[in-house]
Amino acid sequence: MNTLRGKRALVTGGSRGIGAATALLFAEYGVDVAIGYRSRKEDATRIVDEAKAHGVRAFAYAHDIGSRDGAETLVRGAVADLGALDFFVGNAGIWPSDDVPVTDMDDMRWRRTMLENVDSMFFTTRAAARAMNDNGRIVLVSSTAGQRGEAFHADYAASKGAMISYVKSLCIELAKRGITVNSVAPGWVDTEMCEGPFAAGGRDRISASIPLGRVAHPRDIAGPIIFLCSELGRHITGEILNVNGGSVLVG
Repeated sequence: MNTLRGKRALVTGGSRGIGAATALLFAEYGVDVAIGYRSRKEDATRIVDEAKAHGVRAFAYAHDIGSRDGAETLVRGAVADLGALDFFVGNAGIWPSDDVPVTDMDDMRWRRTMLENVDSMFFTTRAAARAMNDNGRIVLVSSTAGQRGEAFHADYAASKGAMISYVKSLCIELAKRGITVNSVAPGWVDTEMCEGPFAAGGRDRISASIPLGRVAHPRDIAGPIIFLCSELGRHITGEILNVNGGSVLVG
């Protein structure tokens, strides 16, 4: 893992949750890091300050990556401050918490989920791949929902299923440059996005349904992401690494 020192990473959705944990773990290993966020400036500033405490360069940028211009401006800013990227982690996305069957789902919800989870993935990875050094790493954060589906959240499951297929397509295109493309697929994670389901005893019920008996901490997801970016993961590409405590077992 010492080979990570001096490398440069961009993490989207880096002001909280999995993105923040990933940015800070990069910093622990000596990686200069940039984070993208939408509106939570105070949180983003805190993560940047914590990263800098590890002796690395760190920056944060507020952009709407659901648009081409926003995504490309984010990547240009990171490259201007850090230099050509070695790692790109696409973590930004949404999980609409309300249960809505497909028959009742309106166009606005469907389109917003696709915009935030699919369009942003395309715009950012395209821009990052163009600005990335050869032998770089791209890791996208998908979900168990993309593998098994999720009733009443068909929009989210479809968006993460699209990400899984995207990973398996892009990895072939970038292989000649030595760039690997993989995905980490979490199950339940202790993040703000899951506060609703965790309320009123929900966390205990969810924990009991996980074979390992616990909900993941964001750092539990960050660790596998860093592994895939390291030299230890150099021969892994096009893979979906499940980090879900045994909740979903894919052959």
